[in-house]
This record gives sequence, C-alpha cells and structure tokens, in this order.
Amino acid sequence: MNALDHNRTPSCWTEFASSIPKPTAVAGDLAHWFVNITAVTAMKVPRTIHDFYGFPPPLFDVQYPAPGDPQLAQRVIDLVEPTYVGPDTDSWGIDHGTWSVLVHMFPRPDVPVLQTSRSTQRCPLTTTSIGRQTARASK
Repeated sequence: MNALDHNRTPSCWTEFASSIPKPTAVAGDLAHWFVNITAVTAMKVPRTIHDFYGFPPPLFDVQYPAPGDPQLAQRVIDLVEPTYVGPDTDSWGIDHGTWSVLVHMFPRPDVPVLQTSRSTQRCPLTTTSIGRQTARASK
C-alpha cells in the first residue's frame, strides 16, 4: 500500500529522489518477473502491471505511464554478452515493485524505465553480475 500511503517509507523515497540528480533512466531487477530466460523490457511504452490480488480498488487504478527506452535496452543486451539477455518488446512492463516506488520518487513519469527478469535457469550470482554490467550502460 506504500504506493497510495503517505507514511515514512514513501516520504524517504521522495526525499532521496530530491537529493540526487534526476536520472536519465531507471533500471530494475524484478523478482516478480520470474521466467525461463533473462530478459530486459525493450518497448517504447511499457504497460503498468498490477500482478497482485486482494487489495483495495484504488491500487489497481494506479497507472505509471513512464516511457521505455529500446536503445538503452539494446545497450544492456550488448554489455552483458556473452550472457544472453533477450529483448522483451511486448509481454511485461513496469511491475508494482517498481512503480510503487517511482510514483513517489518521480511523480511525473518522464524518466525511462527498464526492467530485467529473473531466470529460472540461472544462478542468482549471474543476476548480480548482469546488474553490475548493466550499471555501465549509463556511463
């Protein structure tokens, strides 16, 4: 419920965002997106995903229409080679694990958002390595 609430946790996200330069993009690794390969969202307009149940209707009404960045996604894919990361152009989007934070950090959804999946076929250390390599995409 932190996406809707105004308590200490969302306040900290807002304060943190105001203390740093606005990023050119946000990339997140999502445990909620657990599939058979590692993928990165590569669509221009990712959808807002509500993959949860039993919460009040206002939470399902939240939309976070941030843009994607297909070119940055391709840069991520290129940086992690030879590890395979596939481009996801139509199946995922921005998961609640990301948008519930970003609605407080960047209320205007104008920062491109990328997400990477967790692969059922990979060791968690590989995911950590991909994250380190992905951080270089912004440099």
